Order: sequence, then structure tokens, then C-alpha cells
Amino acid sequence: MNLRRPIRRGGLLFLTAALLSAFAGAQQRPQSAAALDVHTLAQRIDQHYNKLHSLKAGFTETYVGLGMHRQESGTLLLLKPGRMRWDYSSPAGKLFILDGKYAWFYTQGDAQVQRIESKKLDDLRSPLRFLLGHTQLEKELTNLTLKPAPNGGFILTGQPRGQEKRIPRLTLTVTKDGAITAMEIEEIDGAITGFIFTGEVPNAAVSPGAFHFSPPAGVPVIDALPPV
Repeated sequence: MNLRRPIRRGGLLFLTAALLSAFAGAQQRPQSAAALDVHTLAQRIDQHYNKLHSLKAGFTETYVGLGMHRQESGTLLLLKPGRMRWDYSSPAGKLFILDGKYAWFYTQGDAQVQRIESKKLDDLRSPLRFLLGHTQLEKELTNLTLKPAPNGGFILTGQPRGQEKRIPRLTLTVTKDGAITAMEIEEIDGAITGFIFTGEVPNAAVSPGAFHFSPPAGVPVIDALPPV
């Protein structure tokens, strides 16, 4: 089974992945891209997420490609180490969970649950996994470039390490404090998946039980194959 097609038909997220700053600092004047280099901003992102043990945020996902244009939304939960939950409100009942060992994909009413080992996962939510450990952005993304964003933030563009054959470009919109507010992923076939993150709650009270998935009674679990 090719994991990518079932996931794409149901809609992709990611990334995270990830996230509106709770520390907007509106009183301070925005720095220009010339005054803030790639290395400094990458370090601010590292510092912002390394001090968190959990996070909650809303997300809006858009997908344009293969003749489709789709928008979905929901709530993202992150819990270190290695746990992630994308809970969709639109479409209702769609769920992606990374429990630290497996990634689970299920939409209410589906005939099966898809499961894959997290280390084999090749999914557009994968770029956000660097937030689930000790963040080192410059090791996760190569060929980083920086330019100013219209809202006083910054745009970082690079390529996810290890996904060169699938993702030629990943763009992060980031506040000057290092919080990710948007992400855009371009795939090799030209499809673009974008995420906007809102309402970040740093160190939110998140139960580990939120990342445990029990398949509905009578619904078989299929161990999906990673994309070729």
C-alpha cells in the first residue's frame, strides 16, 4: 500500500510543526532582514521551542495540486518527546497521531486504520517533528535563506534534510522572537501545502493519553508501506 495517496486524498497538514508567538513584542520596532542573519534567527527558533515541553495551537491547512484546492482546519498538540496530534474539526473526525513509536491515520467512517512506524514516516507533517526533540533548525533544513515578511516577521526558506527527493522547498514564516506562524511545503510534483498556526499556548496542559490511539471496534489496522 502506498501511504501517500490515501493521506493526500484525505488532506495533508504539515508539517508542523507550527506556531503563533505568545510573545509578540509589539512595542519593539521590527528588525530588518539585514540586521538579523539566518544563523541568528535559526538560533531564536531553537531557543523558543527548546524551552517548551508541550504546545497547543490552531491550524488552517491548504492544499493546491493535482487539480485540487482544499482547505482544512483543526487543533495541533505537541508533547515532548516525540508526540504529536492533529485533530481536525473540518473535516470532522479526521485524525493523525504520532505516539512516539507509530504514526496513525484515521478518518471517522473509514474502512481501515493506517499505521506506520514513526521512523519510516514520510509525510508532510514530518518537518514539524524537529520541534518534538532538541530543536536544531540548521541541522534540519539545508540551504537556508532569509527575507523580511510583510507583517514585520521573517521568511526562512530551505530544504528538509533527508527529503530532497520529495520536497524541494520548505518555507517558514517566523516572528522576530522565533515562533513559527506559518509553513509552506512545495513537493517535487508542484503541489503546495500550506499551514497557518494561531493561538499558540506554550507549555499547555496536555495529557499523554491524548496521544494514545485505540482503533474503533471492528476496524482493521493496516501496516502501511512507506512511499517509494
